[in-house]
Amino acid sequence: MKLLDGHALAGFIKERQTHQVKSLTKKPQLLIIRNNDNPVIKKYIELKTKYGQDIGITVTDFYSSDIQEIKAKIITANQDSKISGIIIQLPLLHQEKTDELCNLIAPNKDVDGLGQNANFDSATATAINWLLAGYDIKLEQQKIAIVGRGKLVGAPLFKMFKDSHLDVTLFHHGDDLTKLKQYDIIITATGVPGLIVNSMIKPGTSIVDAGTASENGILKGDVADSVRSRTDLSAITPKLGGVGPLTVACLFDHVIQVATKS
Repeated sequence: MKLLDGHALAGFIKERQTHQVKSLTKKPQLLIIRNNDNPVIKKYIELKTKYGQDIGITVTDFYSSDIQEIKAKIITANQDSKISGIIIQLPLLHQEKTDELCNLIAPNKDVDGLGQNANFDSATATAINWLLAGYDIKLEQQKIAIVGRGKLVGAPLFKMFKDSHLDVTLFHHGDDLTKLKQYDIIITATGVPGLIVNSMIKPGTSIVDAGTASENGILKGDVADSVRSRTDLSAITPKLGGVGPLTVACLFDHVIQVATKS
């Protein structure tokens, strides 16, 4: 069974990015905007800040509980030539404002690829593509299931796969997930810990767990621990370090592309 370790692949990308940033005359900057302080959010911001430091990109974390203040910050950052990329760290406490705020980001600075007119594909969806390609998981002639319809992973990945004419089905976490046993590749991103259990998975399946949630301060994925002990799977992401490292690498790839063009 293959372990789909995103850290290993991200290491190669990071080395290349370090050289790219050194060659730039202007140091890129990434602005992270949030109104949520939960442990998952804080963990991701720490990872992104550290990654930026390692490759020479400045990361600024802007927190506000005031939606109008966040809007004003986005508008100002859109016009600031020193800022190469802007992201809204999801989930927001006011989730109904997600589309409005993401769409407010200038398309050329929307490095997470979540706005309606963004110049980039979703960073997380792209990272999943990189991970599968990096470990030679073939998608053609395979039945692919995506569990979770979220803006960050499920929806953009479904569109990406559909546009590539792949055989893909999108499930909501409340659907009958026993049907997953018909699929060769399962990609899950619901944020419901332990949602995917052994009875839903046939032997030989490849599983990408992109779900994250916090239980008593511990980060957990969608896949139950018992699934990871199976030896009859084709491939699976580790508990930590699967999609996450490549999502961060892809995000900074987009920041570098903006800085290179400016």
